[in-house]
Amino acid sequence: MSLIKWFFESTIHFGSKSIALREVVGGILGLASAILGARRKTLAWPVGILGDSLLFTVFLGAVFAYGDQPSANFYGQASRNLLLIIVSVYGWIRWSAHKRKGITGQAAVTPRWTTVKEKQLLAPVVVLFFVASMQIFKALGESGTWLLVDTWIFTGTALATYGMSRGYVEFWLVWIAVDCVGVPFAFKNGYYPTGTLYAIYLPFVMWGFISWLRISRTEKLSTSR
Repeated sequence: MSLIKWFFESTIHFGSKSIALREVVGGILGLASAILGARRKTLAWPVGILGDSLLFTVFLGAVFAYGDQPSANFYGQASRNLLLIIVSVYGWIRWSAHKRKGITGQAAVTPRWTTVKEKQLLAPVVVLFFVASMQIFKALGESGTWLLVDTWIFTGTALATYGMSRGYVEFWLVWIAVDCVGVPFAFKNGYYPTGTLYAIYLPFVMWGFISWLRISRTEKLSTSR
């Protein structure tokens, strides 16, 4: 048996539940990416891409399921991970370019709040993105309360990841809103490692917000002198 085949077929038994090993590993990599992002390390992006690639296979359970692993498809969650991969590539390129232009030891991004103009541009885009995504997921067969939840997680993730790539302080607040919805969603549908890691993310996300808020204030004062 090849290592990849073993990894995809491996499960961890949690009581009466069987959990895919790649869900656990993907979640841990996601947490590592969040910590690296808070520290403004470019490595956050490739680590996050690897974690999201694994979770993408988990949430397309009917395609990648093995044995008694969960086999439902959650298109919003799977699309969320696919979108994270795409936006993370953009963030990786942007942070790397910023790093190359800076001085040795300089962080990859400078945290700041969005301007009024940026808010005015982002608000309608987010609303349209949410409505369009909901219609797509509905056409794919999702319905009910989970349709709204899945769509918000997808939309919030897109907004937060884009905000991180641009260095917006607010992106941490969006992540908090995503986590608050993602925890009950994951536990309700049997994705216990993902739900647990969503819950563990919360204090790290709060720490990231406070850290970026302090940095934005410090660097704003230093540039105004």
